[in-house]
Amino acid sequence: MIKHEIYIKRCLQIAKNGLGTTRPNPSVGAVIVVDNKIIGEGFTSNYGDHHAEVNAVNSVKNKALLKEATIYVTLEPCSHFGKTPPCADLLVKHQFKNVVIGTVDSNSLVAGKGIERLQNAGINVIVGVLEAECKKHHKRFFTVQDKKRPYIILKWAETKDGFVAPLSKDEKKPVWISNNNSQQLVHKLRAQEHAILVGTNTAIADNPKLNVRSWSGNNPLRIVLDKKLRIPKNANLFDGGVKTIILCMVESEKWEVGSENILFEAINFDKKIAEQICAVLQKHNIQSVIIEGGTQTLQTFVDANLWDEALVFIGDTYFEKGIKAPVLSAKIIATKNIKNDILKIYTND
Repeated sequence: MIKHEIYIKRCLQIAKNGLGTTRPNPSVGAVIVVDNKIIGEGFTSNYGDHHAEVNAVNSVKNKALLKEATIYVTLEPCSHFGKTPPCADLLVKHQFKNVVIGTVDSNSLVAGKGIERLQNAGINVIVGVLEAECKKHHKRFFTVQDKKRPYIILKWAETKDGFVAPLSKDEKKPVWISNNNSQQLVHKLRAQEHAILVGTNTAIADNPKLNVRSWSGNNPLRIVLDKKLRIPKNANLFDGGVKTIILCMVESEKWEVGSENILFEAINFDKKIAEQICAVLQKHNIQSVIIEGGTQTLQTFVDANLWDEALVFIGDTYFEKGIKAPVLSAKIIATKNIKNDILKIYTND
């Protein structure tokens, strides 16, 4: 392995620290090296604060060393003014010797302009080191930029005999199929992603909170499909604690929820639902969404071929009868054992 790959790998490691807090900015990792020694590093701060390059430069005590330094970044340094000044200008100011970039930014505001600015200043620029890994890390950002929709993750738990829920139950709360470790992993996922979506039947049957309880992080935005506003007003989803978007067909004025965190968006449930949902999420600048079901909602996205990744938890239990799991024909990229659960990870190529 050549040294460039070693340091980009380190960039990817530290970039994970910003997942779930930087959006709509990507969570970038940056490492500064002189004579094969790391002298500074940083990752993107919360939205509106410093980018990775700024944090890396600020971590270097002796700024005179930067003239002989190479900075490694997972994504092309920005070249435009947003909440903060262009990072490319900062690298030019400190006269970095080399800039090594994992992947080019496809955002039209950047898209090679950052590289051009660096090269025009006489800085040696290397592009495409561990490019596939960097693109995978920035998958949410690139999906929004290139496909004009959020990154979509399908998630469900099913029994060994292929059911996601019993046909009936006594209480309005989830019937757990997966174990506690799998449930904690799901909460970690929620903390990393921007939003989470459920359908009417799941909301009524389980009365879920869809928040982060078993992990540290931000609660995702909640998206609820409720065509005729059948979900009770006192449901956990409508507690006003986090922004919640209700997708419905009836006029929202008929239902006073008493919270500015509850929003209504109208869609036509007789037409392409998944496509309309994506349009609403794009309108609200949502970068990623977990589709948690139930089966009908999940299958809607599968049938529309509007998904990027699927996480299927198979619990160590049987229902013998119940609501069948979605049907998914796709490539399994990984299988993991979580104690007595099995997690299958699919990708949509």
